[in-house]
Amino acid sequence: MPKRLDFETTADIELPKDPFQKIIGQEEAVEIAKMVPHQRRHLFLVGPPGTGKSMIAQAIASVLPKPTYEVSVLDNPENPDKPIIEMRDENQIKRDKRKDRKVGVEVTPLEVPTFVSEKLGFRCRRCAALSPFTESVCPQCGANKIQKNNLFDKYGVAPQLGLDPMLEKVRVATTRRTMSGKEEVIIYERTLDGKILMLKQDEIKKIEEMNKKSKRKIIVPLKRTNFVQASGGTETELLGDIRHDPYGGHAHLGTSSYQRVVPGAVHEAHEGVLFIDELSTLGEIQRHILTAMQEKQFPIVGRNPMSSGAAVRVEGVPCDFIFVGACNINDIRKIVPALRSRIRGDGYEVLMHSHMDDTPRNEEKLAQFVAQEIIKDGKIPHAKRPAVLRIVEEARTIARRVDNAKGLTLRLRNLAGIIKMAGDMAVTAKKENIEKKDVIKAITDARPIEEKIREKYGNWWSAEAADYGVTTDKAGPETA
Repeated sequence: MPKRLDFETTADIELPKDPFQKIIGQEEAVEIAKMVPHQRRHLFLVGPPGTGKSMIAQAIASVLPKPTYEVSVLDNPENPDKPIIEMRDENQIKRDKRKDRKVGVEVTPLEVPTFVSEKLGFRCRRCAALSPFTESVCPQCGANKIQKNNLFDKYGVAPQLGLDPMLEKVRVATTRRTMSGKEEVIIYERTLDGKILMLKQDEIKKIEEMNKKSKRKIIVPLKRTNFVQASGGTETELLGDIRHDPYGGHAHLGTSSYQRVVPGAVHEAHEGVLFIDELSTLGEIQRHILTAMQEKQFPIVGRNPMSSGAAVRVEGVPCDFIFVGACNINDIRKIVPALRSRIRGDGYEVLMHSHMDDTPRNEEKLAQFVAQEIIKDGKIPHAKRPAVLRIVEEARTIARRVDNAKGLTLRLRNLAGIIKMAGDMAVTAKKENIEKKDVIKAITDARPIEEKIREKYGNWWSAEAADYGVTTDKAGPETA
């Protein structure tokens, strides 16, 4: 007769690399889940806690291709409260970076007209000596190179705003006549690094167009995860928001509207998986999920009517995601019928198993689960074979006690707690491996609090009475 679970410790167990093969005892659910990423269907998982619902969602995301688009929000000069959405693939991002190269011809202060070099701060108005524009006083004669209030008079900027002329781009326009006799406008621009660019009128338009596009905020980057898990605790987390600005987006004092856009989980999951556990807790927010699934785009608006962001609205924000929702059996009635209808019409509903048959093959799967949990935790040693056999026996006990079934439980979170407690005991005792007696002690200590109360007080009434110092049948420290 072959030996059950033929290994010395869980370190000898070879773990699968395929994330779907790491899911224990849910063969039917895994079979359906494998179709989800290839056909881009939605999935609704129903079952007890700890049966592998989140692992299925993560496995689906792991086999999806990498995202191909970056989502940005651009400033809209004509209507700042209506920022513009732009999607770019990797090639377009590279093209835009190449377009950002310098426009115009770089010249020296000696190659520009004298009055231009004076206005740009390179030439002294008194002695005509050249010096860096950062030096406001001529090193030759000591004269002030920049006329007082000249910048304020030209641009109408109040001095109290603290604008430093040395940190601003300065342009000087002039004209010249070409060989054909035609007059053209030439603009000399002093850049922030102290160089002079000679620009023609069409090149100025190119720069303005580039500057217009450069006012962008990337809200969904190209390099991102395919798996987004949301709790739905607030509408902002799920649907996005516009941050409040106390200055109302003022051009000089406030923050521009496009810079205050905050994406929600539905937008961050674009081209990936949006996983929401305990879906029933979302309440009416479920209807917004339904809209996002149907339209594949969802606007970002200010959620607080008292905020300055309430006036801002970003239309057409993409959210083409695969939705994976999960809930317990008792919460099915709290799911919005229209959302379930959408999932059933464009996806699948799956009931998770709570136990599996008691076979040698399934015992091996439980041993694999033990090894996976130990490696995942990273803080406890591997378990010896007798310890694993005791965990398998406890799986039988849980299946019989909780599900009234003859088999092995798939409420694996209960077993995970026992494994970690046994591992912590082994670490505390400075053992190389988890032993059987560690598991036996952990099974006793890791029992649900309800069982401990029932053992100590006999019933809930006696336990509650003990909190008030009322006499109980079995005295405890609370009444001593």
